[in-house]
Amino acid sequence: MSADAESGAKPTRRPGHRRLLAFAPLIAFVALAAIFFSQLISGRDASVIPSALVGTAAPALDLQPLVGLMHAGQPVPALTDAAVRDRVTLVNIWASWCVPCRQEHPLLMALARDERINVVGINYKDERPHALRFLGELGNPYSAVGIDPNGIAAIDWGVYGIPETYLLDRDGTIVFKQIGPFSPDTIRNDLMPEIEKLLAAPAGSS
Repeated sequence: MSADAESGAKPTRRPGHRRLLAFAPLIAFVALAAIFFSQLISGRDASVIPSALVGTAAPALDLQPLVGLMHAGQPVPALTDAAVRDRVTLVNIWASWCVPCRQEHPLLMALARDERINVVGINYKDERPHALRFLGELGNPYSAVGIDPNGIAAIDWGVYGIPETYLLDRDGTIVFKQIGPFSPDTIRNDLMPEIEKLLAAPAGSS
């Protein structure tokens, strides 16, 4: 037994340990700053966030329609697997109460005018009259819309917050995910190159 133990005295901490503890917050700050700086100089958009679902099959779709939504005198169909099968598809998750959804909506309208791209929507935790009014005012870019009143489908898709958009290849595999609203830059630099690659690939090769 040591003299310290026999005398009941507490062992003293080494000065080096105290200095290390004193500098711990500074070390943590420098590490975080380095991460943020590396993202800044990388030129990547912070809204383009990797997803565990990218490269995997999209969750099954079997959502109820947004009743009352019409296009060319016909009801817009529900969002099911059949609505995205064999087509390059954008699945956009939106709501009438979502301000960024309103901001990106003209860009979705423009994308929907490209007949090579199938744009569909999941209406997230919304009220039907509000959702219909939103699309009535701003236009409907969606070939099919499914409602997700309780957010259950959004959980399956790994949604962080809306709007979010997923690009599917013809086989229903998720190849790209956009968190937050699109901007002209993210569409030009991030989304369209992915779409062009999918459109150039022979059917069944993706």
